[in-house]
Amino acid sequence: MEATVTTANSQDKTWGGGANEPMGASYGKLMMWFFILSDALTFSGFLGAYGFSRFKFIETWPLADEVFTHFPFMHGVSAPMYYVALMTFILIFSSVTMVLAVDAGHQMKKTKVAIYMFLTIIGGLIFVGSQAWEWKNFIKGEYGAVETTGGSILQFVDKDGKRVALADFAANLKEDREELKRNKATWFMSEGSLPSYSVAEVQAGFKANPNLLIRTELINPETKQKVVLTRAESEARLAQAKYVVEGANLIRNEYGSKLFADFFFFITGFHGFHVFSGVVINIIIFFNVLLGTYEKRKSYEMVEKVGLYWHFVDLVWVFVFTVFYLV
Repeated sequence: MEATVTTANSQDKTWGGGANEPMGASYGKLMMWFFILSDALTFSGFLGAYGFSRFKFIETWPLADEVFTHFPFMHGVSAPMYYVALMTFILIFSSVTMVLAVDAGHQMKKTKVAIYMFLTIIGGLIFVGSQAWEWKNFIKGEYGAVETTGGSILQFVDKDGKRVALADFAANLKEDREELKRNKATWFMSEGSLPSYSVAEVQAGFKANPNLLIRTELINPETKQKVVLTRAESEARLAQAKYVVEGANLIRNEYGSKLFADFFFFITGFHGFHVFSGVVINIIIFFNVLLGTYEKRKSYEMVEKVGLYWHFVDLVWVFVFTVFYLV
């Protein structure tokens, strides 16, 4: 019985090009498709978990139009979803420049490949920077809220239903507050940085402003708006306040359900890591183009492989944008 021996020459024939390429793809491109498929399944799991959690807690889920209202250099102007839409356009446009770079590579036009790769890198950097700016605003918050002993979030509005920031009405009681740290307590006791106002200051300020009302995190299924309590109901609910919440983190969220912030940080952060990684890879490829590496190889296939990854990242963001921001 003869043993089957696989030699380097036989492997070269398998992946040597032409009719011998499995599925008409080179080894490098096929491996990139395998990676994209596995990564697509990962993102599908994340988005599926997000959809399940949102459906389960739909009555307290924050409204995206009320959360993502900031626009650079337009402080105080409500521009719901405008900047997120601009970020999406920039990322999609970078996918167009990547297509042009791949096409120029097929034509062996080094200068055009370099130009379009550079534009793709710029688009990716703008997107990553914009996402960091969006995170900053989400973490910092805008209006503030209070959390009750039962974990409910209470926001403040005027009689017209417009949000009112804590800074606009909270009293200054000149309390001596000290942040609880581990060096001043037992090892398991600690807390985050102190909020700008205490619960007592918010309660006193609310009592001194009879025009203020409390808006709960519950959404009216008929009006699709959050429920606003009467003055008497507001005073009763505010008496249950335990924490002052400013912005969002993995523990508390002034916009509503804590899970919203958890998914926001995880999904957009995971995607942002992909974009950042793509930018780094694109920069490496860009310098190789300038050095004439692919010109010497007489093939710009590496640009095409990186282009597959970049298109995948853009496509994933379309799903994240649709599921997380629009639906």
